[in-house]
Amino acid sequence: MTTPSLRFPESVRQQLRKRFAARRGQWLGGGDAWPMVIALGNPSENDAACQIDHLRAWIDAWRQHLHSGTLEWRERRWRDLGTQRLPARLVLAAPDEVAAWLGETDRWRSARERFQRLCRTWPALYDLLPRHYNMLADYPDADFERLVSLLDGLSAHPRSFLYPRQLPIAGLDSKWLEQRRGLVTELAAALHGVDPKGKDLYAVCGLRPMPDMVRMRLLDPALRQRLGGLGDISAPVEQLAELALPLRWVFIVENLQTGLAFEDLPDTVVIMGLGYGIDRIARFQWLERSRCYYWGDIDTHGFAILHRARSHLPQLASLLMDQQTLLAHKSLWVEEKQPHGADRLPRLTDDEQALYRGLKENRWGFKVRLEQERIAWPRAWECIRRCIGLAQN
Repeated sequence: MTTPSLRFPESVRQQLRKRFAARRGQWLGGGDAWPMVIALGNPSENDAACQIDHLRAWIDAWRQHLHSGTLEWRERRWRDLGTQRLPARLVLAAPDEVAAWLGETDRWRSARERFQRLCRTWPALYDLLPRHYNMLADYPDADFERLVSLLDGLSAHPRSFLYPRQLPIAGLDSKWLEQRRGLVTELAAALHGVDPKGKDLYAVCGLRPMPDMVRMRLLDPALRQRLGGLGDISAPVEQLAELALPLRWVFIVENLQTGLAFEDLPDTVVIMGLGYGIDRIARFQWLERSRCYYWGDIDTHGFAILHRARSHLPQLASLLMDQQTLLAHKSLWVEEKQPHGADRLPRLTDDEQALYRGLKENRWGFKVRLEQERIAWPRAWECIRRCIGLAQN
């Protein structure tokens, strides 16, 4: 039987590691009462006699203790084992000593110094920064200084409406900012005293976002002639919304290569790659004067996007998103990793709703998905041509 309640250094280290991971953020701001006292064991003579080798190993382990903190010993006078000097308690006066036990001294000092610096300048960050311990501990100096400069600029000019590239901050670019989108949004929201929920980085920071671009192809040579021969357009939503073109048919497809594969069709355009950004079509009033088709993947998210699109364009028809198409391509099915959560999508037709429910319920297989680009192009193209009343080739 092992002598009960004897804490070896490694056991204490494991305890401290868990405590440090759970409380280090709060310790930055002076949280918790100190010192931290850890009892190391209080064996009876009978316990010691039963496992004398284990007792000696425990004593030796603490005699070799080279870590921080204060190790307190107690002297016990036993009848048979004589006088023994036993480790009693480890007393850690502050978080620095916990960090030293774990080999975390450099990270802890960096985090603490940066926390104090930021809070001196911006007290509003005091409650938020403990949640970002790893950033405080690990950011390279250049990145941290860039972050400080950004916060300084946002504090001085909370509504500049500049592009990030225009800010007078060395090394700041859109890529750097996008890689730290969540962090910067939280920090800026705390600085400005706003709730970041439902707001993006640019809105919270008062910066100008990149233009919301949509890619569209004009499939009719006559339409292209109106734009000086331009046929493949990527332009901001608000500019495309101003187009005045005599359209009869509009196809909205998810896959870019699918959209690029469209050949010339009269009075027709194809819009590509919107995904859940389908809400952008709400700006295109010219869609209301056209016959519109949506062609997405046959999976739960494809139908969710279709459902969302119909909130702006109720007459939108689906294309190649039916049970017959799904079952005809069984050998090409893949797995949908994370199906959509809704049980029902009310803007779907009865047939679409039945297919959506079947996918949700794994009626034809586990998380079945048929991607748009897996459907043979000759079959798809013939279906597209029939939509605008063209005879079979």
